[in-house]
Amino acid sequence: MELRDNLHATRKKPLRTAIAGKVWLIKVRVNEGFLEDAFEVTMHPAPALDTSSTPSFTKKQGQYLAFIYNYTKIHRRPPAELDFQRHFEVTPPSVHQMILTLELKRLIERTPGQARSIRLLVATDQLPRLE
Repeated sequence: MELRDNLHATRKKPLRTAIAGKVWLIKVRVNEGFLEDAFEVTMHPAPALDTSSTPSFTKKQGQYLAFIYNYTKIHRRPPAELDFQRHFEVTPPSVHQMILTLELKRLIERTPGQARSIRLLVATDQLPRLE
């Protein structure tokens, strides 16, 4: 059931993932049937991210990005939404909306259906200092 849900989520938004040191773009096409769905999964080398342009983000967004970087560096895994709530002393909806905003602005990406899957798409030298 979880695999099926992940495949449907990837149909809407292709997934970038690293396999054997290379970055791949996974796309899913679904042929919906009466009793079951058929999935066609393709993988292609992902285009390189453009790190030459300076990303645009607000001061608060920059703090969230810096928190993601520092938390991941210390704990060797990305933060959960609860970690953001504790650090920034905000409500769960506020954290979730910020994560969605950062993802929409292509500053981070997440793996659908997988906890703690935030990955920064911003070069570390472009991040502000965490306050």
